[in-house]
Amino acid sequence: MAVNKCIKYCLFVFNLLFWISGCIILGVSIYLKVNPVYGGLLPGLNLLIAVGTIIMVLGFLGCFGAIRESRVMLMLFFVGLLLIFILLVIAGILGAVGVNKIEEWLTGKLLPLRNQSSLFQTFMQKLEEQAKCCGLIHGPSDWGSTVPASCDCRDTTQECKLADGRRKVYLRPCTKLVMSVIAKGTVIALGIAFGIAVLMIFGMAFAMTLYCQIGETYATLSTSAL
Repeated sequence: MAVNKCIKYCLFVFNLLFWISGCIILGVSIYLKVNPVYGGLLPGLNLLIAVGTIIMVLGFLGCFGAIRESRVMLMLFFVGLLLIFILLVIAGILGAVGVNKIEEWLTGKLLPLRNQSSLFQTFMQKLEEQAKCCGLIHGPSDWGSTVPASCDCRDTTQECKLADGRRKVYLRPCTKLVMSVIAKGTVIALGIAFGIAVLMIFGMAFAMTLYCQIGETYATLSTSAL
């Protein structure tokens, strides 16, 4: 039985796209990691860097295995893809369950705000001005003894309180806005993860089909030689 060329080249194209996606994930993750604002806000960047690297390696194995018709490379690719698929499912479940714990993480990681980098403080102050809120979790007290001007209450319809005994600041924290952004991002991430998982199933099916066809071809050639 000859190797199906359609499956062979479909698997090659799949792995080429897979390798490119790994490069993108790795590049974006490294950029966010070195960025002073996002580096302290996103806890899973090291994991994303590792995932991007693994995807690049697997993409190479898949491309090489498909073009050279190497059963060893195809089996390594299949096993690696299966492991990532399982980890992706586990990560999706943990991500969906752990959304409610993000507020606890924000409290422990980002408070008090005065101890954060100047870039992150600037980011928070712009958020406060636009959303008409102050602080991240508890309100103005998140800034400590010195509340920035971005918290100054300019909207009479909002709840305000006196700060420093002479100026009014927004009482409402920015938690709901931040959590809504995180929740939307989580939904998008889960959707992307689901799409990747479906592609992985197709990739594993192509790899195993090609693996079996190569084995049958070798067996036929061996029988013919005898």
